[in-house]
Amino acid sequence: MEIIRLVLGLALPWMLGGALMIAVRPRERSPGLPGEAAWIIGAGCLAGAFLLTVWMRVLSQIGIRFSVAAIALPLVVMTAVLVVFAWRTAAASRLNIGVALRTITTPPVTRKIARMVWWTVIGWLALRFILLGVELGLRPLYPWDAWIQWATKARVWYELQRIAPFARADAWFAADGALYFDASPEYPPTMPLLQAWTAITLGRWDDALMNWPWWQIAVGLTLAIHGGLRSLGAAPLTALAGAFFVASLPLANAHVALAGYADLPMAAYYGVAALAALRWAHFRRWHDAATAALFAFACSQIKNPGIIWALTLLPGIAVALLPRRGLRVAGFGFAAAALLFAILAQTHPVIFNYRLHLDFDPQWAALGRSYFLLGNWHLLWYGAIAAAVLAHRQLLSPQLAPVAMITAAGALFLFFVFGFTNARDWVADQTTVNRASLHFAPLVVIFMILAFDAFSRHWQAAAHPAAAFPDAHIGA
Repeated sequence: MEIIRLVLGLALPWMLGGALMIAVRPRERSPGLPGEAAWIIGAGCLAGAFLLTVWMRVLSQIGIRFSVAAIALPLVVMTAVLVVFAWRTAAASRLNIGVALRTITTPPVTRKIARMVWWTVIGWLALRFILLGVELGLRPLYPWDAWIQWATKARVWYELQRIAPFARADAWFAADGALYFDASPEYPPTMPLLQAWTAITLGRWDDALMNWPWWQIAVGLTLAIHGGLRSLGAAPLTALAGAFFVASLPLANAHVALAGYADLPMAAYYGVAALAALRWAHFRRWHDAATAALFAFACSQIKNPGIIWALTLLPGIAVALLPRRGLRVAGFGFAAAALLFAILAQTHPVIFNYRLHLDFDPQWAALGRSYFLLGNWHLLWYGAIAAAVLAHRQLLSPQLAPVAMITAAGALFLFFVFGFTNARDWVADQTTVNRASLHFAPLVVIFMILAFDAFSRHWQAAAHPAAAFPDAHIGA
């Protein structure tokens, strides 16, 4: 019975988010189109998980205690309403379930060797997630931050059946028991609420099983990466390679097996927010803009640095909105960032416990070991550099400029954090540098795949102009 309750509890956000993604889709966008079904399922998982925590915050705010009925019943009703709305507005009346399923289960490649590669990668991904699920279900909560700043909130809120305030030690002492204390009371409540919800569905506290949302988020991210890249024009195996690269990152796998940290969810919501923004730049559909805004807001509710990660989407949006002047606007933004660095040389602000005084002294050797020598990333950073070099002529093209600007903004943010703030003190021990870089990693994969795809198309067009322009001889 416990397993059934757990499965139903985990399925709720997936159904809610999937129904929402279908309901807001344009009528002409068939789920049978390349990547659309995977995008709906993957992005829907992340959207539903976040909306579940928003609803829990509403319940706590209006004084209703957490329970399966109080949380789940309204969301089940909302899911049903979204499905009916989608069907009545013909957003789903065109949905042929068989076609949608075939787009997921049938390899979109015809050559025998390509089909073998396709099924090999799919099988590897399935086996990998099965093993990660076994590891997650058997291993108790991993220590350090998972113990002292995330699960602390989840345990208290599960026991009290509401959100209770946390504070730092001085306020805790002064409150005489009216507040709760942990290492980071200022962090958003999203991830602890997901842990609390899982414990509520179980009916008991279990510091291993409550971490299943991390596995869900990893699966959702993998599907969304594949679906998003396919919808942006990447070839089937190329898009699958992007999903494979994200799912096989050793550090990302560690954050699933040793669940409890918010860095993998931060990476997932930021990566999918960037993909939604790129889909909007490509198709100019309002629902992609709304999806990007939802995930960008979710970034700010995962970890405090998520606010900055969400802002790094703006250069790409500016380039897409202003095709002629967007690059100048983005360049002005980067120049403004450089000016900010100069201003910080004369000030000593502290934001999110990071001292922002300009004191440039990066740990280049430790950064180099982390990115290029240790096993946390395989060949990710080598691949990103190679893709940028290969596609250097296309980086500022209308198709590639948005993702290039977002990636540049994200890289600038990391450079600032590890070059100018006291976070560089944590680079040498290879902890914070890798966890913060994990936020950026899915976007790097997206950039790498799209850059390589742009270079490949350009090379094919240059090598075979007749194939690229079959009617070019007419009128010659």
